[in-house]
Amino acid sequence: MENRFKIFISGQKYFGEEVLRLCKNLNIDIVGVCCPLDDKYIGKAARRWNIPIIPAGTLTADKMPECDLGITAHSFDYIGKKTRYIPKHGWLGYHPSLLPRHRGRSAIEWAIRMKEPITGGTVFWLNAGIDRGDIAYQDWCWIPPAYYLEPSKSAAKLWRDELCPMGLKLFEIALKDVLNGEIKRKPQDNQFSTFEPDTNVKDIFRPDLLMIEHK
Repeated sequence: MENRFKIFISGQKYFGEEVLRLCKNLNIDIVGVCCPLDDKYIGKAARRWNIPIIPAGTLTADKMPECDLGITAHSFDYIGKKTRYIPKHGWLGYHPSLLPRHRGRSAIEWAIRMKEPITGGTVFWLNAGIDRGDIAYQDWCWIPPAYYLEPSKSAAKLWRDELCPMGLKLFEIALKDVLNGEIKRKPQDNQFSTFEPDTNVKDIFRPDLLMIEHK
């Protein structure tokens, strides 16, 4: 009997579903999914294919099935140390920035707010830090100057038009390489690193949030 490559996915929404679909197209076994129980994308797809679901926020090493690779796809769950060590090759995630720039949950919007001309996406290996793991694959795209006028709306558009398709393309490259036994890792250069707060959280006791224009 063929010993097929096994993947576990922690994710949600459209991007999570598309990563699941990508794995199916590559003939990869998906041994489980961690997602919100009401997710209408990857959750619905997992139920359709009878893939076991672990509710978002409850993933632990005790619940995690043995597999070759873990993937985070639009996941906000923290993958703990014991859980990170269960997959044979570790965990790959996608972050919509050119890491080490713009670590954190609002990476796209901060690149726009800082009026940067380019941004990009990074598939990286998860470690204990937030968006700090070794880089596997990266690509870039332009930020049109008109986007600077409405950072929040523009961030959603840039994700939809550029960074979401880019992430799927990078995951496809990464998965094909891993399937062929090729593992790429390059440490992030921390002299260029930035970390910004979540723009959806307004806390007057956080001076770093004063960088955000309050409307």
